[in-house]
Amino acid sequence: MSVETFVVDAETRTDEGKGASRRLRHTGKFPAVIYGGSKEPQSITLQQNVMLQRLDNEAFYSHMLDVNVDGVQETVILKDIQWHPYKPVVMHIDFLRVDATSTIKVNVPIHCLGGDVAPGVKAGGIVTHQMTSVEVSCPAGKLPEFIEADISGLELGEAVHLSELKLPEGVVIVELSHGEAHDQSVASVVVTRGGTEEMSEESESEPESEEGAAE
Repeated sequence: MSVETFVVDAETRTDEGKGASRRLRHTGKFPAVIYGGSKEPQSITLQQNVMLQRLDNEAFYSHMLDVNVDGVQETVILKDIQWHPYKPVVMHIDFLRVDATSTIKVNVPIHCLGGDVAPGVKAGGIVTHQMTSVEVSCPAGKLPEFIEADISGLELGEAVHLSELKLPEGVVIVELSHGEAHDQSVASVVVTRGGTEEMSEESESEPESEEGAAE
């Protein structure tokens, strides 16, 4: 797993309200808040262009982050992000204060491995993804960047479920705590539309020549 460190520079925000937020966004910035722990919530300001670059990195969503607010560092995780309805613009971000021992619940990406060598794929099937991320509970210091799902052994019609994922020590999948009925499928190999036999028959048929078509 990656040990990448993310540092975010922020400024204290004192001007509150919708009008203030609107004026802030016109300057290329947007409002955010840091909450949790033993401190009061703190309103901050972030740079739009800088954060868009950060948010383009998948690891940013599942790492402990260092936010420097006017020179004072806060250790946080990204808890919620609000986007503009149709523009690639961040409207607001919530950060949650944590330390290495804090128990947190976070959505972590799922990376499927081995789809290119799965027997079901070689037989003509395709991999379908039922889940691209999963909510986990763990100490903040053990938060994984992603969880791997090995689908290299899947035959046609088979699937990998949540209970089959290999988890780092101290990490549990929240959904599985609700019982066996919640052991959802993560990814599966399915027959392409029309089936493999139809595909085989079509490949064996000779295409009509241009001369024959003209006649």
